[in-house]
Amino acid sequence: MNKFFINKENIIENKAFIEGDDVKHAYKVLRLKPGENVSINNCEGSEFLGKIEEINKKQVVVKILEKLPINNESNIDIYLYQGLPKLNKMDLIVQKSTELGVKKITPIVTKRVVVKNEKGEFKKVDRWNKIALESCKQCKRSIIPTINYPMDFQNIIEELKEVDIIVVPYENQTGYGIKNMFNELNKKDINKVAIIIGPEGGFEEEEIQILKNLEAYIVTLGPRIFRTETAGVIAASLIMYEIGDIGGIY
Repeated sequence: MNKFFINKENIIENKAFIEGDDVKHAYKVLRLKPGENVSINNCEGSEFLGKIEEINKKQVVVKILEKLPINNESNIDIYLYQGLPKLNKMDLIVQKSTELGVKKITPIVTKRVVVKNEKGEFKKVDRWNKIALESCKQCKRSIIPTINYPMDFQNIIEELKEVDIIVVPYENQTGYGIKNMFNELNKKDINKVAIIIGPEGGFEEEEIQILKNLEAYIVTLGPRIFRTETAGVIAASLIMYEIGDIGGIY
């Protein structure tokens, strides 16, 4: 069954109104017709079963039949702070992190990040949000992750104080990985996890020290060095396996 995310304002009583780019996708690509059932998400986690009543080039009118008892979100909140990579690598990071269930993605500007066109980087946020939306449809998530505008490394410090643990994969760390970390922790006490990933050039030692002062766990992901667009996905996967809903009972 095809799924559509629409603003809650477009759900009025027992009718949902699909507008914008999804309309063209519905009638031209999916070739949906009146009478067919679809899934409607109000962008806040609530899902509904609906039946198409009318479809044209401007909008799709859906009659809401019932609320569905569906929640495909992870039992932990993972916040990814990603050192801003070059070119379009952030596209892949957003797509795969969304599939994994990451709740919030924030590009960060560290000392080794080179920003040639700051306005250009901010314009990319719209594209990243579209990628997250499409990924949500594909993987059947209940909530679209938040994609923040790029932030300076120093400006994320206060946010990091609000999470339960901070995990920092670091190429110069040896002998202490995510499994070691969880052997020391009570998994039941962990609900919010921040993952901090450096850019292509890695972190400056000064930045690592700042994170250590915040009691971050500086970990290795193994003997091989991963690319920046790979490291966050691997770290999130390992954490989700240990305390989330990947690879276990859910």
